[in-house]
Amino acid sequence: MASAADNMSASLSLANFSKATELKKRLWFTLGALIVFRMLSYVPLPGIDPSALGLLAQNTSGGVLDFFNSFSGGSLKRMSVTALGVMPYITASIVVQLATSLSPQLGAIKKEGESGRKRLNQYTRYGTVGLTAVQGYFLAVGLETLGANQGVQAVVDPGMLFRVAAVVSLVGGTMFLMWLGEQITSRGIGNGISLIIMAGIVASMPTALVQLFEGGRAGTLNPITIVAIILAVAGIVLFICFMERAQRRILIQYPKRQTQRGMQAERSHLPLKINTAGVIPPIFASSLLLMPLTVSQFAGGHVAGESMWGDAIITLNQYLQHGSPIYMLLYGAGIIFFSFFYTAVVFNPEETADNLKRYGGFIPGIRPGKSTETYLDYVLTRITVIGAAYLAFICLVPEYLVSAMSIPFYLGGTSLLIVVNVTMDTVAQIQSHLLAHQYGDLIKKSKLKGRRGR
Repeated sequence: MASAADNMSASLSLANFSKATELKKRLWFTLGALIVFRMLSYVPLPGIDPSALGLLAQNTSGGVLDFFNSFSGGSLKRMSVTALGVMPYITASIVVQLATSLSPQLGAIKKEGESGRKRLNQYTRYGTVGLTAVQGYFLAVGLETLGANQGVQAVVDPGMLFRVAAVVSLVGGTMFLMWLGEQITSRGIGNGISLIIMAGIVASMPTALVQLFEGGRAGTLNPITIVAIILAVAGIVLFICFMERAQRRILIQYPKRQTQRGMQAERSHLPLKINTAGVIPPIFASSLLLMPLTVSQFAGGHVAGESMWGDAIITLNQYLQHGSPIYMLLYGAGIIFFSFFYTAVVFNPEETADNLKRYGGFIPGIRPGKSTETYLDYVLTRITVIGAAYLAFICLVPEYLVSAMSIPFYLGGTSLLIVVNVTMDTVAQIQSHLLAHQYGDLIKKSKLKGRRGR
């Protein structure tokens, strides 16, 4: 039987949406912030020749940088002030989260509550500035070198002045996007950083579809192949929706309490999602792979022939090209590792077992305390294996087909996973806001009736 909350959520309509003024303000703020993000992606770095840059982008298309370009919404190809996107921030957050698990001092800061969280966020911001500065410098140097190797002068006045200006602009662009994401999270709808990444991917998808149908018109792609690709994308989306809603429900029972119907035992369920980590593992694994590969790919041409390090960097780029076996192996290993790591960060079996014991709850057949903790850890490990395998399959199999069939990168599994997952989370938050607004209206009406009854 459906609960009252389920019945109320089913009755949500456009009329209720039109009355939710707070929700509309949040949606308009989110939309405005994403428009600002897209506008910034067209602001070029100082000292860039746009026409020469377009020619250089055509000559150097393909490889891992196209994958990075899809995450930034085309900003990298246009060499805008947001060319690095929010990837340095994500990488810095990975380092800080790993450090909190390994360092007792940072672990103690994490347990301080809100103040500890603010301190760790500040460390993440410092790390973001450092990573953006390093990547920005290699990006500027590599742009000069690639232009010289291709005979295209994309930089009007190469030199240290351009490199400093590029680093400052890229640091400012990344930090602004980080701040914009935090504002969306607090004043808008959904997770701001995830929405920025999704907006970049969605903005690139129309171009990918045009390229796909253009390939069919030009004869490079078989029409049957195009239909198969569209059906495969639809199937992947449905599979992602199914797996993201799948959960393992553990029965929780509480001691019998006196009610109007006599002594009754209260029961509830502890829902454990199959994919507890969400889209974090693919994003983390991508950012960790993209950071050294971006530096090495831009630095390879600069140091090639000067020392043995140049040849080593060129060899590294060849072995770690997008779709290569080593790249796929490292990418899959990163997804599996971060699936387990982030699940351990989000869900703590010891804390959950203590909370159940404190409030008198227990799992039927399992003793409270240590036994409950062991059982929860056992169940969580089993479902995390399924979740990690699902993420690896969704991200690796389409990426392999993309590289093997020369399909645009934007139709890869990682992009679809991020878009579908973030969309589902955002819709769920919109529904929760509408539900809260409807509950507020009911409370107001009950108060008015109570006053009239007096």
